[in-house]
Amino acid sequence: MAKSSGNNRYLRRGGGGLPGRSSMGAGGANPNALAQAQEMLAKAQAELAASAVEGTAGGGAVRVTMSGEQKITGIKLSPDVVDPEDVEMLEDLIMAAISDASEKANDLQQQSFGAITGGLGLPGLGIG
Repeated sequence: MAKSSGNNRYLRRGGGGLPGRSSMGAGGANPNALAQAQEMLAKAQAELAASAVEGTAGGGAVRVTMSGEQKITGIKLSPDVVDPEDVEMLEDLIMAAISDASEKANDLQQQSFGAITGGLGLPGLGIG
């Protein structure tokens, strides 16, 4: 068994591990900054849940209301768009209104979370 010379560069006093790695955990992040970011995120999520967008199709004959969290909260149909002979058209209009509302809710989310991330464009989160 070889005798250790005590010169292992990875185990030196204060080294605490591999080169380029901090022993502070989480990259040495400031706990106050992390708490502040979490608070801002919670506030943004609450605001999104309380907000609403409306998507329309057929010149407003079909209206879909959606929360900022992209949950459908209501659908309104104009009576003149309900034609038992053309159910497929109504289905298409509903899908178009949902798509419109979804795009608006997505834009709202990007605005809300973009303010928090400062436009960092964090990968994998779909925000920023």
